[in-house]
Amino acid sequence: MAKKILIVDDETDFVELLKYRLATNKFDVTVAENGVIALEKARKERPDLILLDIKMPIEDGVSTYEQLKEHDETKDIPVIFITAFPNIAVKERVLKMGARDYITKPYDDDDLLEKVRKAFS
Repeated sequence: MAKKILIVDDETDFVELLKYRLATNKFDVTVAENGVIALEKARKERPDLILLDIKMPIEDGVSTYEQLKEHDETKDIPVIFITAFPNIAVKERVLKMGARDYITKPYDDDDLLEKVRKAFS
């Protein structure tokens, strides 16, 4: 059974490219365009991994992550931040909170896939 990945990002073009890349590597991909929808989908669909952007118009990624960690049904879902927001303090904060990784856009496709696979181990 394919691992399910929830992509949370408001940039449609980026999401479509990432979704295609992951789907061609045999992952089941679902999408949320903001943190509010992501929380709802995470509770209902129980993805195996969440790729989470930081800057979004409705509910930023860090706040979304904090809320994921507060609920029993979502607290153990691994999260990789993938963002164009290269802030060392934010990176250190989310990694201390338990995020699996922090990837800065633009990213290397092979590196991303390696980190996604590593998050499942």
